[in-house]
Amino acid sequence: QVHLVESGGGLVQAGGSLRLSCAASGVTFSRLAMGWARQAPGKEREFLAAISGSGRSVYVAESKKGRFTISRDNAKNTVYLEMNSLKPEDTAVYYCAAKDVADTLVLSTIDYDYWGQGTQVTVSS
Repeated sequence: QVHLVESGGGLVQAGGSLRLSCAASGVTFSRLAMGWARQAPGKEREFLAAISGSGRSVYVAESKKGRFTISRDNAKNTVYLEMNSLKPEDTAVYYCAAKDVADTLVLSTIDYDYWGQGTQVTVSS
């Protein structure tokens, strides 16, 4: 069973930055394709970024390119989401997700098998 724990959320002013972390346990981390998604109140879960098990392949949603960066450290069993130039509309609960799959990208929330509990990000104007 894969266990995911997000951290790094909080309150930040518009224009600021945050780095979210997601620590995984329960399986060899490099086997996991990882992703980040977010959900704002009253809205559907939005897929943000993905990274393959090796870290060689990455994907960032077009609308987030230039502001969001996904990375991972397999030695630390951790995936990161770096967010810059934050806007009030980035306010949401941010979730990391995992799928035990060959070294590939998983590009849809419905394809992930494991989810963390989420971390709140609030961007004030």
